[in-house]
Amino acid sequence: MDALSETLRVVRLAGAIFINARFTAPWCYQSPRADAAAPLLEPGAERVVIFHMITEGECYVEAGTAAPVHLGAGDVVVFPQGDAHRMCSAPGLKPARGARLETVLSRRPRRLVYGGGGRCTKIVCGYLACDARVARMLLAGLPKVLKVSLRGSNAGMWLESSVQYALAEARSPRPGGAGVLAKLAEVLFIEVLRLYMAAQEGDQPGWLAAVRDRIVGAALTQLHARPAHAWTLEALARASGTSRSVLAERFQHLTGSAPMEYLLQWRMLLAANLLRASNVPLARIAEDVGYQTDTAFIRAFRREYGMPPAAWRRQQGSRVSPAAG
Repeated sequence: MDALSETLRVVRLAGAIFINARFTAPWCYQSPRADAAAPLLEPGAERVVIFHMITEGECYVEAGTAAPVHLGAGDVVVFPQGDAHRMCSAPGLKPARGARLETVLSRRPRRLVYGGGGRCTKIVCGYLACDARVARMLLAGLPKVLKVSLRGSNAGMWLESSVQYALAEARSPRPGGAGVLAKLAEVLFIEVLRLYMAAQEGDQPGWLAAVRDRIVGAALTQLHARPAHAWTLEALARASGTSRSVLAERFQHLTGSAPMEYLLQWRMLLAANLLRASNVPLARIAEDVGYQTDTAFIRAFRREYGMPPAAWRRQQGSRVSPAAG
């Protein structure tokens, strides 16, 4: 199993589609920073990533001082750093003054209809919530505005039609529509990352670029598949089919971390996921992530998360889950 698949298998992700909009030109809609919307979208989430899918028509997205980005039907735009942005029928329009965010998000998916009666654009808005460390890993090196066309792949076209179907189901009296939308939001986000990876060329740094790299990708696959193994740089290089010096240099360039430093971070992420999602004893978790003694594991976890694993587990358990709210 490759590093991306293994990461997505073990980490906690939560997604949803929260707006189904129909805009007619002229129109302009302002979206706040993701951290402002996060408490309303996914209470308790450490990081929320917003995305929009254009299902009909065209529009522009403006973020900060960057040039407007044109979007057409089938395009998905993601804001990896959570930047505030405007979606509009033409660049430079003034955003509408709409209802408060709490009101808009009180019912999901929210149906929005707005504009001046001209050309129609339909947009589906969703998010993915995850651990802050997972976000830093997955989204490292990505641009502030990431645009991908779903219509460039069979999977993307299937996803687009599935989202449309699920939105219709969410308005029907049949149960389960919201759950289907939530799962589709997660799959959609993952497919966007995969399409972005496939389209990239060159040697730009970032975790997704590292996964795609022949040498570093092989090393990541080994580390993710066997995190408890007593890895050394020499053993990892041998398993990746390269030399220690080449692996160390290329791994640092693409991920920003040395291989053994990355292994420590991955082990702690696995441990945190087990602590949050299970009642497995600390000694078993320590063994599962490669530590021979509880003491060594507790010391490593405290360095990464700022508190002992038992205290961190209690803190996570005291948070109100979205389902309970």
